Amino acid sequence: MLSTITKFAAFTALTLGVGAQQCAIGGDASVVALTGDSVGTEQVVNGINFYISQPASSAPVPSTAVLYLTDVFGINLTENRLLADSFARAGFLTVAPDLFNGQPAPSDLNNPSFNSTAFLAAHGPDVTDPIIETAITYLRSSLNVSTIAVTGYCFGGRYSFRFVDPARTLKADVAFAAHPSAWNDTDVSAIGAPVSVATADGDSLMPPELRAHLEALLLNISSPYQTSLYSGVPHGFGVRINVTDPVQVWAKESAFLQAVRWFSTFQSL
Repeated sequence: MLSTITKFAAFTALTLGVGAQQCAIGGDASVVALTGDSVGTEQVVNGINFYISQPASSAPVPSTAVLYLTDVFGINLTENRLLADSFARAGFLTVAPDLFNGQPAPSDLNNPSFNSTAFLAAHGPDVTDPIIETAITYLRSSLNVSTIAVTGYCFGGRYSFRFVDPARTLKADVAFAAHPSAWNDTDVSAIGAPVSVATADGDSLMPPELRAHLEALLLNISSPYQTSLYSGVPHGFGVRINVTDPVQVWAKESAFLQAVRWFSTFQSL
């Protein structure tokens, strides 16, 4: 079901630390909401809408927050909100910026009226980077967060890579990406912080040769990295699944716990 390629620098075991005390060692999949109503709130910061989910009041004031970068369906997609809420239940303040200014991709990407090429061209790094920089500034300056763990899915996965580039002034400290898309060699080669990646053997946007290329690029970064390959699931499994399929449920929950354990371990390194 699962294969893992791992490279650690002065690292011996995955453990859970401050910021995720509500999630037991080994992972508690019960914190992952697959269905139901979201519980977070919306807030506008410098003209950008944010979905914000708070950890339980019994959790310590988080020194680590999750910056949640969505797929092309944006912050109004129920599954994205529920996953952000799941990170909050694991103990992390979670902030998801609207990367698409209220105009995400339609739920049916095969709709003839939707031009994916034009959509992606309209939301390139020149447009998306400033939105993420606003979110980072908000986390650092307004919420006094000391460590930012960035998690990205599909479209957002590329920006998880981009925002752990040490050359950036505004950046995250640790990263996770599930089924990242549209990334390039420079995005990966510039990674300068611990990064974990979840991929799917059924991902049409990342065929085996591209997945192998990603891993080859990771071999040459100096930071700790880890990749997990999940079988029997398609592109998007980290967020959108058939909840009646136990294989897809297992993969989504496992990818979530992969992120939580990675963040909890590397948040202070």
